[in-house]
Amino acid sequence: MSLKYAVLAALLEGEASGYELSKAFDVSLANFWPATPQQLYRELERLAQDGLVQARTVQQERRPNKRMFTLTEAGRAELGAFAAEPPKRPTAVRDELLIKIQAMDGGEPEVTRALIEERRGWAQGKLDRYRRVRSRLLDGRTEDAYLRDADRIGPYLTLMAGIAFEEENLRWCDRVLTVLRQRVALG
Repeated sequence: MSLKYAVLAALLEGEASGYELSKAFDVSLANFWPATPQQLYRELERLAQDGLVQARTVQQERRPNKRMFTLTEAGRAELGAFAAEPPKRPTAVRDELLIKIQAMDGGEPEVTRALIEERRGWAQGKLDRYRRVRSRLLDGRTEDAYLRDADRIGPYLTLMAGIAFEEENLRWCDRVLTVLRQRVALG
């Protein structure tokens, strides 16, 4: 899959500037499809050239003008066709920390512990952000009510995946830290 479809999917929320799209990626899509702001801006330009998004310039006082992007009918059709296709291949985990853990037996346990604590901090921070987004989306409603009544549920369903992913990261980090403490106590 290319960044193209992630950008098109993000624009289902409505018109957005490149900056707003970048912030949306940080909150909702970065967990499963990260992109830098520069990548997003390049992709928006390609999508505009291909007629999948439309750009308009908004004049601003005391700030540079900004470009706002919306999906075109062609963009919606292309996104719909993409969404109907099965994924090309299953997800593969590529995580440098897991290679370091695989090799930890030749290193210092305190270094490994520090790496796990750092990962745990990142996971907790992302989980906290995702929970704030969930609270904002629910806006006092139950999850069942939201999923039944909301106009769009895709962002919420992917948010649920991000929350589950980070909760599992925390469980794994806690388990690894427990094992490391037990090994130090025995050794």
